[in-house]
Amino acid sequence: MTAPLSHPLIAAPAVGDWMHDRLSEARGILAYTTQHPNSLVILAARVIIGQTGDADECADAVDLLRLLDRRPLLAIAAAAFQKGSVA
Repeated sequence: MTAPLSHPLIAAPAVGDWMHDRLSEARGILAYTTQHPNSLVILAARVIIGQTGDADECADAVDLLRLLDRRPLLAIAAAAFQKGSVA
């Protein structure tokens, strides 16, 4: 009896929808970086780097990450491009 109950009028969210929602939220955060703490902007940039299919958007997020994250570039790249992920 641990299966979730379903309601006929409420659609169950799909995994792809969740990822799309996180990417949209990250884009919104980067659109207004001055209104958010640096830690949240860094997290949003990492989400965009890992999830976007647009090379220009990825490059912009990497540039922003370089400005805000004070670690060496090699450490930033290793965190952003974990084993098996592609930007």
